[in-house]
Amino acid sequence: WCKSQGIELSDPVQNRIQEGVTEAERHHFFSLLDKLSAAALPQQKEAAKELRLLTKNMPSFRSLFGESVDAIPQLLTPLSGTKSRSGVLHTDLQEDVITTLLNLSIHDSNKKLVAETPKVIPHLMEALRFGTIKTKSNAAAAIFTLSALDSNKTLIGKSGALKPLIDLLDEGHPLAMKDVASAIFNLCIIHENKARAVRDGAVSVILKKIMDGVLVNELLAILAMLSTHQRAVEEMGELGAVPCLIRIVRESTCERNKENCIAILHTVCLNDRTKLKALREEENAHGTISKLALDGTSRAKRKANGILDRLRKGVNITHTA
Repeated sequence: WCKSQGIELSDPVQNRIQEGVTEAERHHFFSLLDKLSAAALPQQKEAAKELRLLTKNMPSFRSLFGESVDAIPQLLTPLSGTKSRSGVLHTDLQEDVITTLLNLSIHDSNKKLVAETPKVIPHLMEALRFGTIKTKSNAAAAIFTLSALDSNKTLIGKSGALKPLIDLLDEGHPLAMKDVASAIFNLCIIHENKARAVRDGAVSVILKKIMDGVLVNELLAILAMLSTHQRAVEEMGELGAVPCLIRIVRESTCERNKENCIAILHTVCLNDRTKLKALREEENAHGTISKLALDGTSRAKRKANGILDRLRKGVNITHTA
């Protein structure tokens, strides 16, 4: 991800933190923060743009934020102050500050500090709702990188960030979709966030995108993860997921997609036996499930065989009734 965004990663050659940051760099860093928190708007914008570039290109500047408890609150000052003073959100300033937060969050030792700074997650949520599309995308990417830590997954989920992420996924802007899907996937690794995502409408939004052929690989992975939640499984049945998933199993050349689809279908059919009818028709017409039971991934074979067993039992029950 960092390579595709042109962001330098720390390495022993570039990362001079081992030897310490130069005094000139440290002085320049704090002078930029002072401008952000005290200067007039044009100087704030200038300082924010410079911090964005410095934290993108120089790992040493990312680590400097971890040296002072006031650094991140100072970085956020323009987002709190400008809007309240003028009633106007300066989108260019917001984009630079949010992108700087993203750059900081790439630095492993900053992840906990950034997420636990009180106003960070609310400002990221604000950016998801009201930023430029670039700001929205970078806010989602920041949530994705921060959610690498399990403690941050919990914190971000409790803050209510899944709802604006799901709304942004629903909007469907191609520039933001991958970052949004990655953030939702990471957050839903923990069970309590699955419940939040389902409550916030994730299943219907994700299914609609999959049916439209949008970001199918990534969204199927999220849907498979959500299928461990009872209400999600019920919604999938209600929203017509079965025919869509059967079609993907039949037509897709991607083994992982087939595996995710058959795993979801297995769970949906365990939950609602009436859904076996569509699978029986598919099996009779195309032998789709038998084929997967023979040449799918090991998990896909297991799930396909589970469905075939249920189909056979269903036939036996019908004949003996």
